[in-house]
Formats: sequence, structure tokens, C-alpha cells
Amino acid sequence: MPIKRRDFVKLLPLGAILPGQILSSFPATANADRPGNQNPSGDFKSTLRQQDVDQIYKRAIVFDGLIVGRGWNQDSFKALDDSGYTGFNASLDSGSLSKATKSLEEWQKIISENSGRLVLATSGDDFVSAKKEGKVAVMLGFQNSTMLANSTDNLDTLYKAGTRWMQLTYNERNLLGDGCTERTNAGLSDFGIEVVERMNELGIIVDLSHCGVQTTYDGIKFSKAGATINHSMCEALHKNHPRAKTDEQIRAMADKGGVMGIICLGYMIGPNLGTDTTLETYIDHIVHAVKVGGIDHVGLASDFAIQGLEASGATRENWYVPRLTGFKESYKVQWPPWIPELDTTDRYRHVARGLGKRGFSSADIEKILGQNWLRYYRETLKS
Repeated sequence: MPIKRRDFVKLLPLGAILPGQILSSFPATANADRPGNQNPSGDFKSTLRQQDVDQIYKRAIVFDGLIVGRGWNQDSFKALDDSGYTGFNASLDSGSLSKATKSLEEWQKIISENSGRLVLATSGDDFVSAKKEGKVAVMLGFQNSTMLANSTDNLDTLYKAGTRWMQLTYNERNLLGDGCTERTNAGLSDFGIEVVERMNELGIIVDLSHCGVQTTYDGIKFSKAGATINHSMCEALHKNHPRAKTDEQIRAMADKGGVMGIICLGYMIGPNLGTDTTLETYIDHIVHAVKVGGIDHVGLASDFAIQGLEASGATRENWYVPRLTGFKESYKVQWPPWIPELDTTDRYRHVARGLGKRGFSSADIEKILGQNWLRYYRETLKS
């Protein structure tokens, strides 16, 4: 029987894929039944003390699959310093080609004017270099493809301007395919397949986070490179939410080498924030995704400003109320929308500690914090 790609990766020693100097000095736990191996149930007593986990975090590559990059300011820089991040995907304005190129130019300027702190990421090695130099690598991209209009030539323009990832659709249908809240479920159009093929040729990552069910399957199928789901959650744990991905979709993505970033936005994780939905619920989504897709295919993603929603000025009036009409009822928007421990610059420290308490080994914690993203970018990005 042919071995699936996600199972093959598990057979490789981590040092054969990633540079030894980046790996944690803490040994992986030998227990084969730990999360990420044969039986990732998350119910094991941790052998890692909190101070050990904090040291792992300090030495790890820590990557955020989606930060909203609009409105970046000095508060953002301060939050970035506090976060311990090695890199992140910046979500830019995709309204039109002119808006997209302007947003790319603005971010190129931010990076060039802060070269002592930031690096433009166009390859996996940029994240390794950033870690060594104490900088943060920023990869630029978009949560929609509407700026392409009806021409794949615009992909070349965006690529030359620094784009390295792009979501095929947002919630609604566009020329490429159906989004996750569209009434129909048509999947990718012929033009959508053409765009995916050109993205593969250039080395632009295919992201499926907001895509409809069939568009998600088609994106995985027609992309020669592994596709990502860079900010989403598990449908098995949050039923009937249009943004959640099924076990079948997670497996299909993992089988081709992709990574799924578990979204930190609280109302995406479950109902009744603060009671039924807590940081532990967020960890549950990670554990489930690892069970389904394997330890090498799960990462982390915020989907809001680096400071957090509350610190960046989100209020009931300016954040929640507009979403009651901007999103369909199926989105189940709540106020406040955050899990407190994740709406802070310490969000992934809290996650790492939670994973340690669930019995994840040091090596597996590092994978989820950022090594999985790094492996994927090394396989997918061309320059």
C-alpha cells in the first residue's frame, strides 16, 4: 500500500528537514503514545515544567499564520517585541489591484525603514535568518483574489511586489470559486484552476481558509504543491460553522503536505465564550487537528492585530455591530469575540504551556509553534 505523505514525514528525523541549531535543546519524550504520535489523546500527565516550556518557547521558531497587517503602528511594534514571534503572515488590502499594490508598497516601506527589526520573507530560510538575527520575518499576502480581476498576469505583478500567499476566495463567490458562506457549492471555476496552476509556477502559497467546501477540496486537488488552511478550526468541535474544516478536508490537506493554522479568534472556536469556550477549548482544536492530520501539519494563527482585539480598539459598536450585517447569521459572531489568554501578546506562550500540560513533547510543541510552517515554506516557496 502506498504510504501517504503525512505518514512519510513522521518517519523522517526532524534534523534531516530542519537545521540542528534551531531545534530546542530539550529532548523529545520517548513515549510513543504522546500527542502527535500513535495516540494523541491529550490526556497524559506532562513531564515538562512550565519553566521548561518557557525556555522551549524562547528558543523556538514561533510563527503566526495570520496577522491583520492594516493599521500597523508603534503599538504594533511594541506588541511584536513582547510576543516573541519569529515571523507572521501579514494580511493586506485585497479590494482591487491598485489597493493591493499600494498595500504591498506600504509594507515594503515599513520593512525597509525598520531593517533592524523586520525582514521580508520570500523563502523558508528567511525565517531561520530572522531567528538567528533577532528579527521578525514578514510574509505578505491576501485573504481574497478579487484584485486579479480576470487575468493571471496580475499574479505576476503581485509576486514581483512581494506577494507569497493568497486565499482563493473570501466568504462570497468570486471569479475563482465559491466562498464558505455562498449559498451554492460550485468549487473552483476553470479560471480558478488556471490561477492555482500559475500560483504553483510562481511559488505563491494557495490558502483555503475562507473557501467553500468544494472549493477547498478542489484547491487541494488541483494545487501541485500542498495547500494551506492558514487560519481555521475543526468542524468536529464547532459544528455547522461555515469557516470550520471537516476531518476529511484536514486529512486531504495533510496528505499533500499542507499546514492548518488553528485560529485564535474566540467565537470561531465555540459558543458561549468564557464559559463553554475557553483556552482549553482552543487546545482541544489543536489536539483534534493533530489526531486527524498528524503532528507535522498543525500550526497557529491569530486573525487579528498583533496587539489583540481589545488593545487595538475593538468595541461592541465598531467591531461587533458591523459584523451582524457584514457576515451571515451562520458566522455566529459573539461579543466580546476573544478568548482572554489569546487576546494578548503572550498568546502562544499560553498555548505552549497548555500543550505541555496535555502531554505534548518539547519537539511536538516546537512543531506546532513554528517548525511545521518552516518545513512547509521550505518545500513550497521558490525564492
